[in-house]
Amino acid sequence: MRVKLFLLTVLAFSLPISAQAAPLSGMPPVLDPNNIYAADAPNNFSDVVKGTRELVYVPNFRSATVSVIDPTTYKIIKTIKTIAGPQHVVPSWDLKTLWVNDNKGNYLTPIDPKTATGGKDIYVHDPYNLYFTPNGKYAVVMAESDKQIVFRDPQTMAIKKTLKVPCAGVNHADWTADGNQFVATCEFTGKLILVDTAKMALVKVATLKKQNSMNPMPQDIKISPDGKTFYIADMASHGIWIMPADNFGHFTFLRTGKGAHGLYVTRDAKTLLITNREEGSVSVLRFSDNKLIAKWKIPGGGSPDMGNISADGKFFWVSGRYDDEVYVFNIEKGAFVTRIKVGQEPHGLTIWPQPGRYSLGHTGIIR
Repeated sequence: MRVKLFLLTVLAFSLPISAQAAPLSGMPPVLDPNNIYAADAPNNFSDVVKGTRELVYVPNFRSATVSVIDPTTYKIIKTIKTIAGPQHVVPSWDLKTLWVNDNKGNYLTPIDPKTATGGKDIYVHDPYNLYFTPNGKYAVVMAESDKQIVFRDPQTMAIKKTLKVPCAGVNHADWTADGNQFVATCEFTGKLILVDTAKMALVKVATLKKQNSMNPMPQDIKISPDGKTFYIADMASHGIWIMPADNFGHFTFLRTGKGAHGLYVTRDAKTLLITNREEGSVSVLRFSDNKLIAKWKIPGGGSPDMGNISADGKFFWVSGRYDDEVYVFNIEKGAFVTRIKVGQEPHGLTIWPQPGRYSLGHTGIIR
């Protein structure tokens, strides 16, 4: 009995913090432990977004505009002005609002997706990127230049807590399956940080190792459908880091292409799309064995950055950040479809509505 008790004690202390705790209070329950994106299946719309016209929202940083595209015609049907320089268009946790992150102008601009019209700007300092805790309690602003993660009220954006981070360029994040922790990337110092969601406190810091002569520059991050693995795009190392969700700071590396940047889980939860911004391609990784199974190239080259997948799961839309255009790929055929000219320096576009129950932010991390 004493031996068994000792073994149980050792195992308990060896488990990661999130594995020992109950799911984050207030978070909608995981529908399928083997697929945390189960609610994000094709056209599985919440009542909140049913009837909303599908449109693509493209923030153009240097033009200070958002181009609104009809995905059935590939035509821009509307242009929304912003204060100075928008970076991302982010669905709110409750799926009711699209927030335009204008970090150059220090504002968040709400868009009503029912009418595709902008609302009253809210002053928020340095909102480079925006996320929401899985229980919807806080908006999480990645204040990149301020070296802060700022927890705010998700409606009024009033500050609730400011977390100073020990690294530069904090900008992308994703949550563990139970919602108790999230991992954020620090682009300019090659680090990852682990944060306790409820306590809004730093837990650990990890540093990526050089893969070539360049220092690592981690970008987007996504967790696997089974919740066991984090994938981190690294623009300078030209690939992705693969990290067990229960072993923070332990990595393997997989080269995908020059300038690996954005990560997107397909709606069948079988593959991960990886944009390679410096070589104008998209790599396709199979989750079941972490193998690269395809690479889609943009004819004539391009700079695929951030985007998302259509509600039916058939098309991948992504901004061409340094070519002032948007690219469309057919996921089923693995083929390039078209390019659309937009404003100057398009960045974190989203296509809306998307299936699912709630949004974790960015360009649409829906669960």
